Amino acid sequence: MYVPKYYKITDFEEIKDFIQNNAFATIVSIRKGKPIAAHIPVLLNKIQDDYYLTGHLAYGNPLWKTFEDVNDLLVIFNGPHAYISSSWYEHENVPTWNYQAVHIYGKASLMNGKELEQDLTSLLEKYEKFRENSVLWDKLSPELLQQEIKGIKGFKIKIDEVQAAYKLSQNRNANDYANIISELYKEQQPQADALADAMKKNRND
Repeated sequence: MYVPKYYKITDFEEIKDFIQNNAFATIVSIRKGKPIAAHIPVLLNKIQDDYYLTGHLAYGNPLWKTFEDVNDLLVIFNGPHAYISSSWYEHENVPTWNYQAVHIYGKASLMNGKELEQDLTSLLEKYEKFRENSVLWDKLSPELLQQEIKGIKGFKIKIDEVQAAYKLSQNRNANDYANIISELYKEQQPQADALADAMKKNRND
């Protein structure tokens, strides 16, 4: 990913938070010389001194069959993004697009049965524990769980390289920056609101 110096993020603690808050990832691999991708939620886990992305794919998804032959998968995490009109600047310029994105590179391997059960348990806890009728691992019947687990393949990707870009108008002066935030909120669009929130946090940090 091309990352100009204005937009480069290197704080891994910040990147970890971003991954956990934008965990629906795009995983890209190569099969028979052609890029293939899957769109799935993943978890970020620390195992001893290394960080891993973990998740699962449908058994019928060919992406997991590439793990043995592909040394580096690309995992893409996207945050909020929005069009930025140059009419929001004090001086003449051209429009652009602001965004947040993280790219992870790493080698994937398949999980064993126990690892997969633990990962599924954690996944359910992350997305269900706050719900009134939470669907957690120990609340589901063993028969259903064993039936469903046969249809998936769990994996873990060891993180070897991280690239992170927050293109949030950092190169603009204070007046332009504040006006961009104000105009984004006026758009009354979820992505624009989220991007404006990210810009406010970025300048405050």
